[in-house]
Amino acid sequence: MFSLLLHSSPDHEDYLIAELAEENTEGIVEEDGDIRAFFEDDRDPSRLLDRFAEFSPELRREPSVDWAQATRDAWPPLLIGRRFLLVAPWSDEPTPDGRLRLEVYPGRACGTGRHPATQLCLEALEEYVQPGDRVLDVGAGSGILSAAAALLGAGQVVGCDVDHEAVEIARERVRLPLFTGSADAVRSQWADVVVANIDSATIERLAPELARVRKPDSTLILSGFPKGDPPEGFAVKKTLRREEWRCLIC
Repeated sequence: MFSLLLHSSPDHEDYLIAELAEENTEGIVEEDGDIRAFFEDDRDPSRLLDRFAEFSPELRREPSVDWAQATRDAWPPLLIGRRFLLVAPWSDEPTPDGRLRLEVYPGRACGTGRHPATQLCLEALEEYVQPGDRVLDVGAGSGILSAAAALLGAGQVVGCDVDHEAVEIARERVRLPLFTGSADAVRSQWADVVVANIDSATIERLAPELARVRKPDSTLILSGFPKGDPPEGFAVKKTLRREEWRCLIC
């Protein structure tokens, strides 16, 4: 068996993992922000080195280890909030009574539910999404928050992201309407709940559109920023906290 260590930025991890899955990798683990993928000896390492050349691959021989199991061990099930059980698609962990099973393929830290900002958004969604609500997920990324809203009983869920590559990958994993673009493509006063897990500067820039797409009595959930860099100009009624990250309920 051999492995390839691939150096990737967070913006390309979902794409990279999808490409590795097409190559039937035996397992994937994260190493200090990089991705290590494992292959059996019947694969051609030179071809894989060429295919993933843009990620500066490093080839390494590996001992006889069950790397598929190592991948599973690297992504254990995770309880989030009062309602969610976060699992990788291959997990056979039973869903506890009263929990919703949220399956997310490992990829970007902010798209897997492991990041504190994403966890705060999930906790906010479980508190504020009501059955039948219309939910808009701005900066949907992997689609985890869109999927969570649907599990909570939202009547309609729409996700958008300016990264077309991320949208294409998310569409393969989340069977919900996801489009390339932003909130300016959504009808005025459409949403009962809007969630945006992105950086403060982008949230401030989108503020007029976030206000336009919301119904008068709607809820706006904002996260993706640390304590010292909250977006300004919003009427905050509650703040959720985890480590240095914050989530504003407006």
